Amino acid sequence: MGGCFDIDLFEKQIKQIDEKLSNQDNWKNMEFMKSASKQKGDLAFKLELFNKAAGSLNTLDEFIKLGDSSLYSEIKELSARTKAEIDNAVRILKFTDKMDISNAIITIRPGAGGTEACDWAQMLLGMYIGAAEKYGYKVEITDKEAGAEAGIKAATVIIKGKYAYGRLKTESGIHRLVRISPFDSSKRRHTSFASVVVIPEVTDEVDTHIDKKDLKIDTYRSSGAGGQHVNKTDSAIRITHLPTGIVVTCQNERSQFKNKTTALTILKSRLYERENKKRKEKEAGMVDKKANEWGSQIRSYVLFPYKMVKDHRTGIISHNPEAVLSGDIDQFL
Repeated sequence: MGGCFDIDLFEKQIKQIDEKLSNQDNWKNMEFMKSASKQKGDLAFKLELFNKAAGSLNTLDEFIKLGDSSLYSEIKELSARTKAEIDNAVRILKFTDKMDISNAIITIRPGAGGTEACDWAQMLLGMYIGAAEKYGYKVEITDKEAGAEAGIKAATVIIKGKYAYGRLKTESGIHRLVRISPFDSSKRRHTSFASVVVIPEVTDEVDTHIDKKDLKIDTYRSSGAGGQHVNKTDSAIRITHLPTGIVVTCQNERSQFKNKTTALTILKSRLYERENKKRKEKEAGMVDKKANEWGSQIRSYVLFPYKMVKDHRTGIISHNPEAVLSGDIDQFL
């Protein structure tokens, strides 16, 4: 496995970077040192993944060689875990965009469907939180606005962990739900929509300048999580970027300063993604605008009259929507 997956190459590259980091002359260029340190961290992360998979594979091989039928259940469990570890390591190697390693900022908004759609948006939020926990990522809900009767009108969450954006970026699009409405006394079937936007969290290493005079900053009393202390102070922040009209709100922290810092990070990320999208559309010679309604969905989740989740881009189907909505979305990524 070492040769096939270039573990030796990773170790060689890390050694070369260590040599550069130990060279006193290179410390004159702090940008270079920061870049080299980040590259080393990425390589070390990949090396750890492959070493873990290689260790499991070797253990599995030893179990099989024993030829003991009483170990069947252990071998079966280890085989499944080893396959998952190898698949995960191989997937990481496929990420080539420089932003793939970043944290992911996910914004969810209900579309057509009223209370149904607000509830559907809440279900999607739970799905991504479940997926994040499965991958061992940290979750920070920076803003969450409750629906009038149920669910959410909007929510923004930051999924923190290496390659969170690379894993989740293809989730951007319209998601459609078909079910018997729990809010309909006649128990009729309803179709709801919600939009999901996934962007990378931009760090200081990415050059995205924001002029302070282009910002309108408002404070208000938080209505979100945080307990009574939050609700007693104007700790929530709303930042409007006047040239683009982009509005970012954050009410997660008790500290107004922390909320402002988070909001600025999200704004910077959205501006970066906006410019990146414009550049790609210009290169492709097209603008793709999809309404948050029927016919534009990337995935459908059907709970009635049958159970199925279908990705309309790949054709991949799951007949276990409950598992998918709990965060088991690997097959669609």
